[in-house]
Amino acid sequence: MDLPAIQQALRDAGYDGWLFYDFHNRDAIAARILKMDTTRFASRRWYYYIPASGEPQKLVHRIEPWRCDHLPGAKHVYLPWQQQQSLLRAMLGDAKKVAMQYSPNNAIPYVSIIDAGTVELIRGFGVEVVSSADLVGRFEAHLSMDDYKSHQDAGAVMQMVKDEAFREIARRIRAGSNPREVEIQTFMRDLMREHGMQWEDGPIVAVNEHAADPHFEPTEENSHVMKEGDLVLLDLWAKKNTPGSIYYDITWMGYIGTEIPARIDEVFQVGRAARDTALALVTERFAAQQPVHGWEVDDACRAVVDKAGYGEYFTHRTGHNIGEEVHGNGVHIDNLETRDERLIIPGTCFSVEPGIYMEHEKIGFRTEIDVFVTDDGVIEVVGDIQTAVVPIMTLA
Repeated sequence: MDLPAIQQALRDAGYDGWLFYDFHNRDAIAARILKMDTTRFASRRWYYYIPASGEPQKLVHRIEPWRCDHLPGAKHVYLPWQQQQSLLRAMLGDAKKVAMQYSPNNAIPYVSIIDAGTVELIRGFGVEVVSSADLVGRFEAHLSMDDYKSHQDAGAVMQMVKDEAFREIARRIRAGSNPREVEIQTFMRDLMREHGMQWEDGPIVAVNEHAADPHFEPTEENSHVMKEGDLVLLDLWAKKNTPGSIYYDITWMGYIGTEIPARIDEVFQVGRAARDTALALVTERFAAQQPVHGWEVDDACRAVVDKAGYGEYFTHRTGHNIGEEVHGNGVHIDNLETRDERLIIPGTCFSVEPGIYMEHEKIGFRTEIDVFVTDDGVIEVVGDIQTAVVPIMTLA
């Protein structure tokens, strides 16, 4: 925890402090920022208050007095609930505006963690509760250049896995052993494990109408057998199996044939143009040292899809924050599911992944890249960027 930096950020934002609260290890954001030991049994409420100026304050239960001992600041211990509330009120002092893991109207659910009752309690002290979303983006979602290196390392593996998966489809079809979606998923998983990757769920291997389902999960029961003339979507995400590693997340499209049909190319190129428009906006804004918000990038991307006549089929946000979790807690590229008004800041990573899902045509498309903003404001995209649907049967 960088206490001076947090306090400066609080002063810059005009907040009197940042109040952390947790019960039963529910707040993973607090755990990461404050480096809490979540492996120990946690059965009582604790609070940690960082004022914009002055000494932090911690409030812990008598049964678990050690809970915040690794953190700087004055320690207060409570037993009855009345004492908890009176000590908490005293800790806040004359604060009028305090940040918590709260989001008005649940606009950003990733940081909407504090329960309504606790918010009511703090408001009852005459203190305004504001969202910590921007602070979380800076102090929990910020990535170092070492983190960027782990993202690059993951990217090298995942690009290889994607390439080999397309080749494996071609090999099996040529051999007359047409694979099912779940079999290519298993092939990819085995290759990922072999190269020291870890992940939760996935990857997605989806053909034709299954590609029109953004979260299709192949199983033994629902998998199609792949054949020539099929459209193939591969969505894969993982990180190196080492502590603190950062995810890499991409989606590529292929076609089982030697030439891409005009209709397939037409729709893919709309997604490609939308993706590239979003990337260009972020690049241009940072080059000009101008602010850019998550919602603005979503709007720019979505406008391309809308103009091409496919807007109703773009049914999810443009992208999500990426960190130690594949869906991180920083700014998302979103003005559909939420209006993410947070600024994209240096030291963050996010996906750009427009999708066009047309169940009535039994086809779906997504093209996904990961955008990393360095501390110097340089925009980097790790690995190959897809420019055309892969003609799978041309692969050796």
